[in-house]
Amino acid sequence: MNLLSAETETEYIIKDILTDDEELEAFLFSLGCYSGEAITVISHLKGGCVVSIKDARYNIDNQLAEAILV
Repeated sequence: MNLLSAETETEYIIKDILTDDEELEAFLFSLGCYSGEAITVISHLKGGCVVSIKDARYNIDNQLAEAILV
């Protein structure tokens, strides 16, 4: 399941990042978004969602949300 179909206010563990784009993967890693890390969807928005990773909140678009499997 990816983040677009995840329930809000529920903590998930990231299983995998599905992308062939090395820059995108490096960007997500710099945010603390990698396999084994906890992530919580705070809210779903029209263009993406707000997530919490390591006590920080980020607004990510649908493309990023689809690439993160929980």
